[in-house]
Amino acid sequence: MIFVTDKGQLCNNILQYGHLYAWGRENGRATMSMRFAHKYPEFRISNLPYHNFFVYLVAKTAARMGLIPTVEFGNLQSEYTQQEQVMLSHRHVLAMGWCVRYYDLFEKYKNEIIDLFAFSERVEKTVAMRLGTNTDVVRLGIHVRRGDYARWCGGHYYYSDNQYVSVAKQFCQLFPDKKIEIYVCGNDPRMDVEQYERELAPARVHFPNGSPAEDLCLFSHCHYLIGPPSTFSLVATMYHDTRLYWMVNTDVRLELSDFATFNVLFRKFDDLYIPS
Repeated sequence: MIFVTDKGQLCNNILQYGHLYAWGRENGRATMSMRFAHKYPEFRISNLPYHNFFVYLVAKTAARMGLIPTVEFGNLQSEYTQQEQVMLSHRHVLAMGWCVRYYDLFEKYKNEIIDLFAFSERVEKTVAMRLGTNTDVVRLGIHVRRGDYARWCGGHYYYSDNQYVSVAKQFCQLFPDKKIEIYVCGNDPRMDVEQYERELAPARVHFPNGSPAEDLCLFSHCHYLIGPPSTFSLVATMYHDTRLYWMVNTDVRLELSDFATFNVLFRKFDDLYIPS
């Protein structure tokens, strides 16, 4: 069993486990997510065998005592020969570090990974109520990521409400004959809600204020997403091929051709996530 663990937030954990799950499937090794054994109960994987706090505690203790080896994926690299040898030659291994990349295998087993991280029935029902039943609309999700982005990489992707509203306005202009529903989710309680509602009218603007799993599920059901480079918006595109525009240069005029799907963006993520 490969016990996969790391710190970081929800979608970092999903991508890290997805890469190692895919490698395990290709090489006949079972995997278990330590984070989803106890931290995120709103996903299908959290109810699978071995995904419980007892197994988490046993594996964590065994690794700490040196009873099972630990492999670390702490750096981005093209080959992981040493780590793979350990994972293949030991019955139980703890794998940590989110810099693990098996892009081809991830795509090969992508449908299985999506199934593993399916949302609970409660989450899907909650999101369905928030989205409503009107299908004759264009749904746009806006990911307002601030918080740690004020410091990370010198605040390169820390955008103001004015910048988010400006890009959203450009999006609305691409659909002059459509009704647009906008869902704004983020980690800044000081967002100027009135500015979004006022300047983006006649589009209807919603602030769901859900749990991370609920916001991720809601984004996955949108037609388009806008936000700074982030694993959160990236993973949201994985479920239903939602199209995503990452705000890298806010001075460029937005076009529909700027939106891309998961299979395109997740291979570009490392270059965009760390601005030059």
